[in-house]
Amino acid sequence: MFERITRREGADLVIAWMAISISFAIIFLRSIGRADIFTALLFLGVSLLTVGIGFVLHEMAHKFVAIRYGFWAEFRKDNIMLVVAVALAALVGVVFAAPGATVIYDINGRGISREQNGWISASGPIVNLLLCIPFAGLLIYGGSGASLSGSIITIIGMIGLQVNAMIAAFNMLPVSVLDGRKVLAWNIVVFVVLIIAAFGALIVSFSPEMLTNLL
Repeated sequence: MFERITRREGADLVIAWMAISISFAIIFLRSIGRADIFTALLFLGVSLLTVGIGFVLHEMAHKFVAIRYGFWAEFRKDNIMLVVAVALAALVGVVFAAPGATVIYDINGRGISREQNGWISASGPIVNLLLCIPFAGLLIYGGSGASLSGSIITIIGMIGLQVNAMIAAFNMLPVSVLDGRKVLAWNIVVFVVLIIAAFGALIVSFSPEMLTNLL
């Protein structure tokens, strides 16, 4: 499987992963109003872990579903969007998680159907929604605390849940080149289910007490 990740794609993934992780770390630091070196390193480390899992698996889902349909696909970073993501996080406190895209190549000249494009697009948010489950489990296991005084397990669970919920919700917006637009063009029922699930997870992820009550 990993042999299908080219050297250029691997480099693009790492650069995008670093930029988005820094953006999320800035957001979380802004939310708690602390910026000492220990707190900054803690949130950067947790962001690298959680964003690494959520972002990379999201893009790999697109890639390998496309390959299964007989196409070739590679992630390509967008340098301008990388700068925009970090700048928006620092200046406005918003993460614009669009550091690039998985580009699909029709190597057989067959053309990609609306259904194929829909499933390829849906696979990324679906992976993020599935990842919300184990991160929610970590949050509950750690005691549902959401502060630095809580355990590292709690912090990883909280941030992992929020990151994956945000990536899923953002990508399910039916605009521009985002996944939601392609899913909506293919199947409105799948789109409605996924966007409700994504924004539901997003709401719950910022309310650990709600998550505890649900479970």
